[in-house]
Amino acid sequence: MRINAHRFGPWAVVTGASSGIGREFAHQLADAGINVVLVARRLAVLQELGPALARGYGVDYRAVGVDLSDPGMLTPIIEATNDIDVGLLVSNAGEALPGPFVESDLQAQRAILRLNTAAHLGLSHHFGERMARRGRGGIVLVSALGATHGVPYLAHTAATKAYVSSLGAGLHGELAKQGVHVTVLHPGPTRTPALAVFGLDPDKMPISPMAPEVCAREALRALERNRANCIPGRVNRVTAALVPASVTRSMMSRMLLRPSRVETASR
Repeated sequence: MRINAHRFGPWAVVTGASSGIGREFAHQLADAGINVVLVARRLAVLQELGPALARGYGVDYRAVGVDLSDPGMLTPIIEATNDIDVGLLVSNAGEALPGPFVESDLQAQRAILRLNTAAHLGLSHHFGERMARRGRGGIVLVSALGATHGVPYLAHTAATKAYVSSLGAGLHGELAKQGVHVTVLHPGPTRTPALAVFGLDPDKMPISPMAPEVCAREALRALERNRANCIPGRVNRVTAALVPASVTRSMMSRMLLRPSRVETASR
């Protein structure tokens, strides 16, 4: 099922579009005939992706290279979209800093805080206001499975993702009156470059990571139906519903108790 291009088009803004789930969102939206504004730090990658989408799906594109952890990140995005009708925001970009919290670099954690919270805030506020005025549109915010329960050795990152979950839940009820759908995506382990950041081998994990295209497809289906939350994958949904948070925290602690580096691929 393709997303409704009238309700959620003619343009969509996708952050973190250079790889992983964000890249898949861009492909699936373009396949539905929606023009895309690709946003990520790696402009060169976007300038390769954009023409490929244009050739493959017959859509227009714009590429905006910006570090979304920069306090002024909203300005270039607004300047790139002021003259187009944006019907969908996919606020996907995020970063993780795994490892022992008290041994982490505080400045790096503050950058994570800006990227994983303030960027979602600024984008949702700006485009949410535009969509409310037009009387239709959609917002997808990308959180993480289990973030609201806390994750050892990923404590700060999980806390920022919990903010995204709460923000989206509130906006879902608030913006529905203006015809704007809001869905929070809670992906579990997914086959993206982020797995390497955590030192995880996808072939040795207890639950096989999902394909990013499945995450994007299920999120867009949930948005179409105006569901507040989307946990992609039946196994993930069952795990979230039945496994106690304490068990999940213990499992994640064992998986993440190893040296890691800062994830940069999804920005």
